[in-house]
Amino acid sequence: MLIGQLAQRTGFTRDTIRFYEKHGLIEVPRKARRENNYKEYPDAVLERLLTIKRIKAMGFTLNETQEILDLVEMDKATCATMSDKVNEKVVDIEQKIADLIRLRETLRTAVSGCTTSCAPDAKVQQCGLVLPA
Repeated sequence: MLIGQLAQRTGFTRDTIRFYEKHGLIEVPRKARRENNYKEYPDAVLERLLTIKRIKAMGFTLNETQEILDLVEMDKATCATMSDKVNEKVVDIEQKIADLIRLRETLRTAVSGCTTSCAPDAKVQQCGLVLPA
């Protein structure tokens, strides 16, 4: 199938598919060209892209996605190893949530201090919200 068909069936853009190919997430046989020199992608690439899409939907980065794909290719992807990877991702997400909650509180405190000690039409230099007062 051509890249446009692949893009349509996966929901990835052509540029994303080319990016994945350039960075080794998908491989296309060298001789996979039509007479008009258009690249012909085998069905295995479609399956691989759909797998990448599922992995990315779980919040994994491209590097983590590559690690998972490598484990699958080396036949080392067991339920236990995949559960470990997912649990590691859950811990990462929980840490990011905690960081965002702290940031939200910092911002709320800053805004609260500004609204109670500044006139609404005060210049930002007088307020101290962004610049030191």
